[in-house]
Amino acid sequence: MQKISPFIWFDNNAEEAMNFYLLVFKDSKIIRVARNSPGAPGPEGAFLVATIQLDGQEIILMNGGPGHPLTDAISLTINCESQEDVDYYWDKLLEGGGKEIACGWLKDKFGLYWQVTPIILPQLLSDQDKAKAARVMQAMMKMIRLDIAALKAAADAK
Repeated sequence: MQKISPFIWFDNNAEEAMNFYLLVFKDSKIIRVARNSPGAPGPEGAFLVATIQLDGQEIILMNGGPGHPLTDAISLTINCESQEDVDYYWDKLLEGGGKEIACGWLKDKFGLYWQVTPIILPQLLSDQDKAKAARVMQAMMKMIRLDIAALKAAADAK
């Protein structure tokens, strides 16, 4: 068990979200699921909370009821090695009604915000050559889905 785990409050579709994320992330599994016991708020046997693991990261999902919608103040970042990874996660997380935002951000059909980020991006943005980092930032700001080749081209431009 990891020391700190994201805990995500859904209105009433946490089980559907869990099953979706388990399909998107190939290296994933259910760790535990708790269902409502007699006397709990909500129908007996209904999904209450689960701990899952997505590519080694434990995440807890709960059906907590209305009143606490997800916002872009919290997002999950997927660190991608290649453009193929970026494209895979981008397309999968948009399935069924997700929304593209900007600069590698999207909102999935459950309202959870994700950043689909190539691992080279933070390296380019923190380059000691400030002009190079600025070119990369300007290129990224014009993108919706991040494009590794275009980011590298901006870094290498003179």
